[in-house]
Amino acid sequence: MAYPFRSALFALDPETAHRATIAALRAWGSIGAPFAAKSVLDESLRVRLAGIDFPNPVGLAAGLDKNAEAVPGLLGLGFGAVEVGTLTPRPQPGNPKPRLFRLVEDEAVINRMGFNNDGIDAALARVGTLKRRAGVLGINVGANKDSADRVTDYAEGVRKAAPHADYITINVSSPNTPGLRDLQSRPALDELLAACDAARDKTPLFLKIAPDLDRAGVEGAIRAAMDNRIDALIVSNTTISRPGSLRSSFATETGGLSGAPLRELARAKLVEAREASGGALPLISAGGIDSADETKRRLDAGAVLVQIYSALVYKGPGLVHDILAGMR
Repeated sequence: MAYPFRSALFALDPETAHRATIAALRAWGSIGAPFAAKSVLDESLRVRLAGIDFPNPVGLAAGLDKNAEAVPGLLGLGFGAVEVGTLTPRPQPGNPKPRLFRLVEDEAVINRMGFNNDGIDAALARVGTLKRRAGVLGINVGANKDSADRVTDYAEGVRKAAPHADYITINVSSPNTPGLRDLQSRPALDELLAACDAARDKTPLFLKIAPDLDRAGVEGAIRAAMDNRIDALIVSNTTISRPGSLRSSFATETGGLSGAPLRELARAKLVEAREASGGALPLISAGGIDSADETKRRLDAGAVLVQIYSALVYKGPGLVHDILAGMR
């Protein structure tokens, strides 16, 4: 069933609709979004990870609130955690438009945004004005497209975010910045993670990997994460693969695919990561999660938490509470 205002939002191009959504959430948060809904405070749903108490296991993946503009409103939807970003050291406009596509027939999204953001300093200035939160704040950091030293970019992002974040995610898995995914392989990943570890103070660090890594790549990323004291692994980001089942005319657009068609691949990579880590590295599952049943399936497969984003486009803002209600 379509949620209220979906037809109005879908009448807009996707990026305009995205901006309208952020504006609405920002306004709602500014007048006191209801942070303390009963389903959010259900003690049975609480999760502790990396010394952080999550009110529930359903988090918002990075990409929706790139610039930390609507954190209170998003927490008011019921999320146990909101992850903002990806944030880069310097502002950048991202890739040319159009760069965001709805695949309505497939309940999917393709994006090639390219880390468009106002820069980490502007976002942290907003975060610094937030009142006490009834939820967890993650900050996702990346490198500028034209950076001559991406390791330094990540370390700078971690250093600046550390005083403001409950956790920081190192995003080396976006397909929309040329060469970025090369940082997922050793020894480059070890160098990057060591620099981030040195910059974090005591803030937990999570690493986000792509679903397009093969088994050896997943195993290598896990070993690097464990060797460099990473606290959790997010499995996974968008995919550059295109399932044959896609029906939308936008299926051939370049960029990262997310939403329902990513579901089976994301499940498979979660299982691979669980087997490769032997349970020694906490896992957060993302990709194609749109229901309480799917959330339970990921948790049963070894995830400690889950993250959603694209499903909100099709299921609407009540999705989080529907998931939580179905888990009680």
